[in-house]
Amino acid sequence: MRITTNAILRNYNKNLSTSMKNLDMMRSRVMTQRKFMSTSEDPSSALRATSLERKYAKNNDYLDTVEDIQSHQNAQEDSAMQISNIALVLAKQYGIEGMNGTNLSKETRQTYADAWRGAQQSMLLSLNATYGDEYVFGGSDAKNVPFTLEDGPDPTDPTKTIQILKYRGVNVSDPANADILEELSKDSHFIDLGFGLDVTDVTPPDDSGKYSIDPATAFNTSLPGINLVGYGADADGDPKNMVLLAGKVADMLESEDFDYDRYKELVGKFEDGRNDLLSQVTILGTQTEFLTTTKERLENNKIQIAEDYDNVVNVDMAEAIMDFSWAQYVYNASLKVGNNILTPSFIDFMN
Repeated sequence: MRITTNAILRNYNKNLSTSMKNLDMMRSRVMTQRKFMSTSEDPSSALRATSLERKYAKNNDYLDTVEDIQSHQNAQEDSAMQISNIALVLAKQYGIEGMNGTNLSKETRQTYADAWRGAQQSMLLSLNATYGDEYVFGGSDAKNVPFTLEDGPDPTDPTKTIQILKYRGVNVSDPANADILEELSKDSHFIDLGFGLDVTDVTPPDDSGKYSIDPATAFNTSLPGINLVGYGADADGDPKNMVLLAGKVADMLESEDFDYDRYKELVGKFEDGRNDLLSQVTILGTQTEFLTTTKERLENNKIQIAEDYDNVVNVDMAEAIMDFSWAQYVYNASLKVGNNILTPSFIDFMN
């Protein structure tokens, strides 16, 4: 079979062009450190890289959210501990242990009363603590002051004035508000942290747009302040609220008809409230541990996704340099072969 010079040239030019393209591609990989420059070069890897980029961005969003919630949670925990410490000081220094039969003078009782009233205001400040521009104990309403303390008429005797504590505008010790307060105590604000948020539409026929979230698939950042310090009234008609109980203890200490047994009873109820508060602080601690674990998981995910992306998109530089060197060698070899197989032209003889 006779092979013409033109056929040899066509085949040579085709192979030389392939060598040049391969050399350019290897050079680009070394310079950009990427395995491909366009989707058409490697469609499957490009699709995988796009998916990993979205996954990485979403994981970072969750990580930022967790860090913000941690700061919010720390503000809640710090304020709750402040209230607990205030209550502890009251119980030890100005409670039943401090008040005994040897120091029941009016002056001593007034000193104790001042301490209880000061502590009452301090607890109120802690209950209205903020993180940024949000009130941490306002439940789902973080923009308005949750607690207000004011004087009002005594329902049992309108001629007398008593302290009225309101949470989001609702009197916390009025039995008539029991149902409202119960609903407020269950107030929630769920945040998606990447656990597969499950939202169920429970819209009634009136199309009010209600829905339900599975608590196991989201994190509840809401902590109504009334869950910390209590709400409602007990069988004796006394408030089940630490702030109001502190005021009643102070009132009893200032009373001309001071009743030591009644004083002990009120202080005991106040200490019971502190025990309930500590239970809430324990729950906060558990949630903090959960957030810490979640953050660690997301940080590990971030590292793993970055490694996967690097394996899909970026080249191994040692391998890329070796491939480039080989492509350069092949290209140079092709040029030398061309010099040997091409027939000398008239111009070559002139040179």
